[in-house]
Amino acid sequence: MEKLQLKANKILKLTNVLCGKCNMDADDSSLDVQLEQMQSYIRVKGAAQIGPLIQYIEPKVNEQGELEVEMSFLLQCSQPIYNVETPYKMQPVLRVPNCIYCRYTGPEEALKYAYDKINLYAFENDIRLKGGSNTIFVDQNEEEGTMTADVFMEKEHE
Repeated sequence: MEKLQLKANKILKLTNVLCGKCNMDADDSSLDVQLEQMQSYIRVKGAAQIGPLIQYIEPKVNEQGELEVEMSFLLQCSQPIYNVETPYKMQPVLRVPNCIYCRYTGPEEALKYAYDKINLYAFENDIRLKGGSNTIFVDQNEEEGTMTADVFMEKEHE
């Protein structure tokens, strides 16, 4: 089985997406708590989470000219949630066209190779990427210590 499968010109389409920004200064256990709070919020609002966790990462330059990384958790819900309170936002449809996609299968610590493969493909084909990435954590096999993840990176419009 291939560890990295790359495809160009893919579309990421998600429905009833609850978005929540993450505190990047937090440790891993705090990120787990933030995710659990989102999942609890969905249940309290009478909906259910469908599909796996989606993590959106976007590099940005702050006012001091320093690079910062913003991370958000995206969870698809079984139905729309109305009157969503801060810190969450609800998007009925999230459509990211014109992506380079890579399916990764292997140990979690080597997931970075999926991002590297997309960036290398873009470089070799003179494609400019917008900079953000959506990572869908499809499956986790704790017995074997492996995972499956889908990485989508949007191309800049030509």
